Amino acid sequence: MSTDFQREGLEFAQKCFDDVRAMSLDSQGVSRQGYSEVETQVLEYFRKIGEELSLEISEDKAGNVWMTVPGKNRDLPALVSGSHADSVPQGGNFDGLAGIVAALCVARWMRKTNYQPERDFTVLMMRMEESSWFGKCYVGSLGMTGQLTDKDLALKHRTSGKTLAETIKACGFDPDALTTGKPVVDLSKMAAFIELHIEQGPTLDSSDTLRAGIVTGIRGNVRHKNIRCVGQTAHSGAVDKQFRHDAVLAFAELAYRMDCLWDEWLKAGHDLVFTIGVVHTAATSAIAVVPGEVTFCVDIRSLSQETLDGFHAVLVKEAEEVAKKRGVKFEFDGLISSKPLAIHQALREHLSKAAAEAGLKTKELPSGAGHDTVTFGGLGIPAAMIFVANQNGSHNPHEAMKTEDFMQGSEVLWHAVKDFPHEGFK
Repeated sequence: MSTDFQREGLEFAQKCFDDVRAMSLDSQGVSRQGYSEVETQVLEYFRKIGEELSLEISEDKAGNVWMTVPGKNRDLPALVSGSHADSVPQGGNFDGLAGIVAALCVARWMRKTNYQPERDFTVLMMRMEESSWFGKCYVGSLGMTGQLTDKDLALKHRTSGKTLAETIKACGFDPDALTTGKPVVDLSKMAAFIELHIEQGPTLDSSDTLRAGIVTGIRGNVRHKNIRCVGQTAHSGAVDKQFRHDAVLAFAELAYRMDCLWDEWLKAGHDLVFTIGVVHTAATSAIAVVPGEVTFCVDIRSLSQETLDGFHAVLVKEAEEVAKKRGVKFEFDGLISSKPLAIHQALREHLSKAAAEAGLKTKELPSGAGHDTVTFGGLGIPAAMIFVANQNGSHNPHEAMKTEDFMQGSEVLWHAVKDFPHEGFK
């Protein structure tokens, strides 16, 4: 049964989603590159709403936007909620955007009902969470917290070749200010961070009654963007099998071995997902040519750092064995990694109580995808997440979400904010 909060916010939320979709349409889905004109346009759209709600608005040196409902006791650190404004190329409209709109729904409800929270409530809109454009995730939140590096800034755009530093600078911000190792905001003024997000998987949507979830942990990952298998190019009709060094078959054997080992690790109780998302043969490949080169990427994710490190070691070992057997060579590029995050237990329990007070049944589940929540939680700031059911997966143009489901998740956030304890969480 919907509540006044859900009914009153439904039209507002739907308009936000429709308006942002319209301003970021691509030939398929939406494209909102971090630190682009489109992402800036989206942030300006929400700033105007914030101005209409008389929120206190500021922008940090990383370009993230903070919009605050002042609390009764301004000496207390703020409760912060929000997400990222960008998207993957030709992706879905709700990844990231849902978290911004949910936090704004809560701020709007406070104004509509003349409710003043005990402490400041802040809507945080972050830039460039997605790694799809430059191969680096959480750029806005890492920049804010002083955790970007010169190596990060040297990364190049997936198509244009423009560096991340050049992109940030073109957007009007100083990239060098984000690599000092020091936060550009006072993190002691954050009591906690709560992020609402679409699930990006089918678990919640497979249930008729559990349309919102409480996240138990966020999987970390280890990745290789470009592993090269080098064999020997040869004539497909003139070279018999025993003389071949076929890069495609070597890659295929490695992929099959890893898939079988993945099954074994799952049976042993490990939390683990393994993906090979991109595979290419050389530009000179042809139907009459034994392939001499294959490049591919690897993405390993788990709630356990030990599992991540262990399965990656297995990948390297298996590659060595296949290389020896088939007379090829596997060349690994640099490792990209993100640590798992165990969600703050007390804050997670607080979200569960908030859902119960709202009369909503929720499901506890892990997050297979990474989120800005990892940045804050990794620095010791109490951080937790609310998931909302969505359809057709995520990171694709067919991503969908029922606004009624979204409002249920938003109501969990409202109750969590309203009942946030004076003493906070440690």
